[in-house]
Amino acid sequence: MTPYISASLRRLVVDRAQGKCEYCLIQQNFSIYSHEIDHVVAVKHGGKTVADNLVLSCLSCNRYQGSDLTSIDPMNGEITPLFNPRSQSWTDHLKLEDGYIVGLTAIGRTTIFLLKLNDLTRVQIRQALIMQKLYP
Repeated sequence: MTPYISASLRRLVVDRAQGKCEYCLIQQNFSIYSHEIDHVVAVKHGGKTVADNLVLSCLSCNRYQGSDLTSIDPMNGEITPLFNPRSQSWTDHLKLEDGYIVGLTAIGRTTIFLLKLNDLTRVQIRQALIMQKLYP
């Protein structure tokens, strides 16, 4: 069962993220589906429905992440935590290069791998938006 998230808490999460997915940085305006309020640590893992555990996520990032907290770093094969927008800085772990999101750390690489951030369609959308100066 999905926990109740009040309208004021939803607004706080959306405003804090400036309408962008906190993983891939795509604006809500450029997504086919509405962005979702997501738990960084899923309720089934003991995560609470509080501002410090909620992020704004596009449908793709949210579905690929599911309730996972870790995955395998594709570079070294080690189990690695995923990027946490509430406690980590995007630019410490990830950077944008020509529409591709590049991992600067094991956390960044693992997040890119699990969330499929560089699938061809997602990269092409970002490249088109960059050309129009609409991303990030």
